[in-house]
Amino acid sequence: MAACRRYLVKAPRDFVTFEYVMLDGINDKAEHARELLALVRDVPCKFNLIPFNPFPNSGYERSSSENIRIFRDILQQAGLVVTVRKTRGDDIDAACGQLAGQVQDKTRRQQKWHQLLIQQ
Repeated sequence: MAACRRYLVKAPRDFVTFEYVMLDGINDKAEHARELLALVRDVPCKFNLIPFNPFPNSGYERSSSENIRIFRDILQQAGLVVTVRKTRGDDIDAACGQLAGQVQDKTRRQQKWHQLLIQQ
């Protein structure tokens, strides 16, 4: 937070945007919203609440719509600008971050590299 405050001294018309991933039972309760308000006191900022895109073995789940709504409302009632990112593609495991776990090397780069080493 100190770095944010230092930046804003040099750019007093700017504000800080916080990207906040909503994790069920981890950081999505009303008390977490109030803790955030205490952290950003006197920092011109906005929040972008991001519903987590679950993927296998992550150990995390997406916050419920209700928890996200309550969280958003607490921040907004304190006078902050808050947006909630709309999720897209999660119904086909194509949401942000989900494809990375499924990408395969279609170019067979490892085999080509190995063949080059053998030829030398």
